[in-house]
Amino acid sequence: MFYDVIIIGAGPGGIYSAYELKKLAPQLSVAVFEAGNPLEKRRCPIDGERIKSCIKCKTCSIMSGFGGAGAFSDGKYNITNDFGGTLHEYIGKQKALELMRYVDDINLRFGGEGTKLYSTAGSKFKKLCMQNDLHLLDASVRHLGTDINYTVLENLYAHLKDSVEFHFNSPVDSVKVEKGGFEISACGVSYNCEKCVISVGRSGSKWMEKVCREIGIGTRSNRVDIGVRVELPSEVFSHLTDELYESKIVYRTEKYGDLVRTFCMNPRGAVVNENTNGIVTVNGHSYEDPAKHTQNTNFALLVSKHFSEPFKDSNGYGESIARLSNMLGGGVMVQRFGDLIRGQRSTQKRIDESFTVPTLAATPGDLSLVLPKRILDGIIEMIYALDKIAPGTANDDTLLYGVEVKFYNMEAEGSERLETKYDGLYIIGDGSGITHSLSHASASGVFVAREIAG
Repeated sequence: MFYDVIIIGAGPGGIYSAYELKKLAPQLSVAVFEAGNPLEKRRCPIDGERIKSCIKCKTCSIMSGFGGAGAFSDGKYNITNDFGGTLHEYIGKQKALELMRYVDDINLRFGGEGTKLYSTAGSKFKKLCMQNDLHLLDASVRHLGTDINYTVLENLYAHLKDSVEFHFNSPVDSVKVEKGGFEISACGVSYNCEKCVISVGRSGSKWMEKVCREIGIGTRSNRVDIGVRVELPSEVFSHLTDELYESKIVYRTEKYGDLVRTFCMNPRGAVVNENTNGIVTVNGHSYEDPAKHTQNTNFALLVSKHFSEPFKDSNGYGESIARLSNMLGGGVMVQRFGDLIRGQRSTQKRIDESFTVPTLAATPGDLSLVLPKRILDGIIEMIYALDKIAPGTANDDTLLYGVEVKFYNMEAEGSERLETKYDGLYIIGDGSGITHSLSHASASGVFVAREIAG
């Protein structure tokens, strides 16, 4: 079977690439191959009652399927070049921002109307952070919420399904370079195309490395972010979240000079499991609907680690730490901050007596047996620093879930057009190692679609 364009992966990059292609060049035949399920069939079996922890499904519905790993996120689209990826280094800062705003407009038209756009511009908290040796990064943030984000994806799929051929539960085994195009193999069947867009996300990191190795595309090592997810009463951070919703705050530790940052803040949200390559890690969600709000706010504290000679496998390092957590806790582990500081493991009794009621059923334990000392020292320093601008952060009953790991793909060699050395083969989204966010991944999809459509 032949298509003009094959897109591998139905995450944000793949979806917005398909959207823009059908808008600009409706005559092209476009197929999207996705390892996971359609949106309506994406269901995590964890219900908190019969099934309380990850059972390691063959395909993780949280990580794979239409919408990608962002489908059940809290739908934050950060419009900025300060974080979220290095797309601007390829296509220019102005173009990157223009495309992110374009994606924002699409989201509003497809169900996101009425959601709020937050901004750090002119915020009094920037000064407050600087006075306490913290640094608030600039961004405009559109918060859709997990519920509205799902609605937007539903509407986009309804818009695309009659003009784009979707192949769900069809993981692509290989990509081959042929004369005048490319051949992909999925579930034992071969398909050919003139142009191929690879957008496999972070969960496709191992597959992406294999493909690059097989067809001779150069890669360079990227970083891995390792840390914990912090959960505390929403009142502690309400003065920041009510105005900014998400605050990206960076701190340089005194002890090692390492950078620790907040990530993925979820006001009145919930902590959740996720499964990446069979490893159970932790994440967070939040909803736009007030009826689904909790009493807590959660966010990640992450330390970035880069490696060079002789060790280059950043993701392998992160995986080994996550596996250790899974070994000791049977999945995600939780510890009270007070217990961590006192050098004692948390027990179920102390968790039950905590003033912070956990939103995720996790195994009480001791994170100091899992996280390397340098990373844990940095996280503790950051919590005390945040306590100066949000008193209560360093309370004994603040909960720390571990581990949270953000895997970044090896960065594939490509041109300023996001095209590999093979004409017509593009690598976009978080699978490229270039983007690390919903907004950047979506923008890269639009950019490549425009390149193909001419």
